[in-house]
Amino acid sequence: MFEPKSQNPALAAALILTATAFIAATTLFAKALGTEVLGPALHPLQISHGRFLFALAALGSVAMIVRPHLGRPHWGLHIGRTAFGWLGVTMMFASVAYIPLADATAISFLNPVFAMVLAIPLLGERVGPVRWTAAIIALIGAMILLRPTPESFQPAALLALAAAALMGMELIFIKKLSGREPIFQILLVNNMIGLGIATLAVLPVWVPPTPLQWGALAGLGVLMACAQTLFVNAMARADASFVAPFSYATLIAAAVYDFIGFGVVPDTVSLIGAMTIIAGALLLALREARIRPVPTQDTL
Repeated sequence: MFEPKSQNPALAAALILTATAFIAATTLFAKALGTEVLGPALHPLQISHGRFLFALAALGSVAMIVRPHLGRPHWGLHIGRTAFGWLGVTMMFASVAYIPLADATAISFLNPVFAMVLAIPLLGERVGPVRWTAAIIALIGAMILLRPTPESFQPAALLALAAAALMGMELIFIKKLSGREPIFQILLVNNMIGLGIATLAVLPVWVPPTPLQWGALAGLGVLMACAQTLFVNAMARADASFVAPFSYATLIAAAVYDFIGFGVVPDTVSLIGAMTIIAGALLLALREARIRPVPTQDTL
């Protein structure tokens, strides 16, 4: 039986801000692994394999300590959610090797927009003018970041755009899973299935990582597990309309990490595109929170 978490907006804000720093750090590790910073560049499939491997190890260790109550998983929904999530995160890791972290992070904020559009045929939801307006604003921001001119077009940005679409599909499965199973179980099963898919996919391209790369892969997986746990706990302690604005701090963290690690400074086009996407995504988040409050559940 679920026991709702007590509402604590201040704690929720602290949790989500910490989660955003962790999420941005995972893209920093992915960029270092996908370039030649820590040794020969690793294939995105190998990076996503490491992400699932070490995230599962972290969550499994926690499960052994806290002994959470686990029920019978809905395997069909879990497999669908994980397949789209694995492919989405792999494409995201591929994109950050070629474009600024801030640009890839901003484009990733389109995933709730894609989820909204997909929910029409898949969940039978009706979309009103406010949500369509939010979607159009966010998509305009994505077009700005794509820089659709022969001189400045970034093909790798299409990978981030595809990743956002795939992760939007993942959100459809998450919506179907939410309320059916404990959140910790969803995270545990997701990473278990993800590791199985990633292991099969990585076999043709796997190469022995350097010691530094092993460390970065471990850091990436553990940070992702921590970010997921912090995020769902933040959502359980405050309304979505309160939490959503803090999640956009991921963009700031990504830009800071990119500057510190790779000396990349966001240009004017990146800033305008990112702010446009955030405006659309924030409008959508506020509208969703108003019409469909998020239920609070115990997570561990």
